[in-house]
Amino acid sequence: MTTLRPSDGEAEYPRLLEIWRSAVEATHHFLAPADVEYYATRVPRYFPEVDLTVAEVGGIAAGFSGTAEGKLEMLFVHDKFRGRGVGTALLRAAVERFPDLTLDVNEQNPQAVGFYLHHGFEVAGRRETDSDGRPFPLLELKRA
Repeated sequence: MTTLRPSDGEAEYPRLLEIWRSAVEATHHFLAPADVEYYATRVPRYFPEVDLTVAEVGGIAAGFSGTAEGKLEMLFVHDKFRGRGVGTALLRAAVERFPDLTLDVNEQNPQAVGFYLHHGFEVAGRRETDSDGRPFPLLELKRA
């Protein structure tokens, strides 16, 4: 059973970064280890800028999402908890809050692209680079 709650804030950031790293290492095969390290230094800076929701399974933080101004800025599930409905619960909560939710997803992460398309999103645009200007194309998605 997945339960959702607001983040406990800065004290929880180390666990959220662990979740992020586990998810990225399991799904972002297009990133070199140096790229993962680059983003690992940046991700915690974004936590205070979004409304963080934490998903727990058996009292353990298993995933999280971050929204800002009607956009899903991040959604990551620890590799140990993938395929157990954690991401779906986080996404559904975001859509309930923002019916016109938009998001960007790495084009080179076919599992994530498929996840969002399966949940009723469609491609609305594409950018050649990520928000840091790095050569990782993003698909802009919106609710179908």
